[in-house]
Amino acid sequence: MVNTEIVIIGGGLAGLTAGIHLSQKGFAVVIIEKNEYPKHKVCGEYISNEVKPYLESLGIPIQNAHPTSITQLEFATLYGASLHQKLPLGGFGISRYTLDHMLYQKAIENGCNIIKNTVETCVFKEDQFFVTTQNQEIYTAKIVLGAFGKRANLDYYLHRTFIQKQSPWLAVKNHFQGNFPDDVVGLYHFKGGYCGVSKVENGRINICYIAHYKDFKLYKNLDDFEKGVLFKNQKLKHIFETSVPVFEKPLTISQISFEKKEPVSAHILMIGDTAGLIHPLCGNGMAMAIHSAKIAAEASIDFLQYKSSRATLELAYTETWNINFKARLRMGRSLSAILEQPILTLIVLQVAVLFPFIIKQIIKRTHGTPIS
Repeated sequence: MVNTEIVIIGGGLAGLTAGIHLSQKGFAVVIIEKNEYPKHKVCGEYISNEVKPYLESLGIPIQNAHPTSITQLEFATLYGASLHQKLPLGGFGISRYTLDHMLYQKAIENGCNIIKNTVETCVFKEDQFFVTTQNQEIYTAKIVLGAFGKRANLDYYLHRTFIQKQSPWLAVKNHFQGNFPDDVVGLYHFKGGYCGVSKVENGRINICYIAHYKDFKLYKNLDDFEKGVLFKNQKLKHIFETSVPVFEKPLTISQISFEKKEPVSAHILMIGDTAGLIHPLCGNGMAMAIHSAKIAAEASIDFLQYKSSRATLELAYTETWNINFKARLRMGRSLSAILEQPILTLIVLQVAVLFPFIIKQIIKRTHGTPIS
């Protein structure tokens, strides 16, 4: 049995950020992650500048990775209507392969104990957590943060509500070599979904799209689906046809759920996608994951330093989570529901192109202000 102050289940964007923050303040942190570093992940790979000051305060050398600076949004519907919109804060493009590895190295430098394993159970008993891994190693801690992603077997173990429902969404990602503006993030609508396109470091183009499974299963493979569905959007067709894929085959993930999740479950403080997944059309999931790590880290520090009650900790975290993210996630779920209805989607998107202030409002309602 290994005793520590804090266990973080999952070493992705949110888990590593929280671990860096907590270890920077002198706390003993164990991060349990099932994957090796570095690793590519299905992700839009655009981060709003709202979290840039916070990352800098943690000593993360983002500029060393030479990310792209993104200032413009291009939005195009299936039938050719499009608009360009300046992003109020802007953001930067960086691959998860590079960013997660950078965070991993910083966490190690700070003294975090990163364990490659899978968590099977997490039991809360007598004001203490007992976290058991696949090899039956047990870690005890006063605080556990859940950062294990969009869905995991641990969600079933914890009897979380959202995991009981089937989700119709799947996402596909690949990197490409080709021509695309460095300063633009493109959102391109197709029947039943949308595709995000933006540059990351090393001049690569990240193309990541989300689609409805019922549309995808009509085709034999991804290539046929892309040609039969995505290529109906002429802008998207041009991008694919003038670009060369980097990966041998695309990365995919299925059963993506935008259902409401609890920010605290079985006394675990959930962060990142584990606490709530915003629809990628809102373009701000990575920034939200980083911000949620900050909120959880600060709440944990208050609890450990000032010996407040666990009820106070959980209430404070839930309230702060809701203030920062509840409205954004509601907007994301609304967009997800619209995309499931093709005719309504077309009407809404065409109206949005005719009245650009609608896009401004979506950006405003899904992005925050700079955090330090």
